[in-house]
Amino acid sequence: MSHESDNSLAGKAAIAAGAAIGSAAIAAALLFVKRRKDKKTQEPQPGQTGTAPHYPAETD
Repeated sequence: MSHESDNSLAGKAAIAAGAAIGSAAIAAALLFVKRRKDKKTQEPQPGQTGTAPHYPAETD
C-alpha cells in the first residue's frame, strides 16, 4: 500500500465520478422513501367491483 496521494487528473476524475454516483444514489433513495410515504398517507381507494356504480341493478 502506497502512502503517496494520487494527484493526477485521472485520479481526481475518478474521485469526482465516485462522488457523483454516490450523491445520485442517495438522492434516488430519498425520493423513493418520500414516494412510499406519500402513498401510505393517501386514503385507500375502495376495491374494484364487477359492476359500475352508476348503473342500477336489473329488476324484472
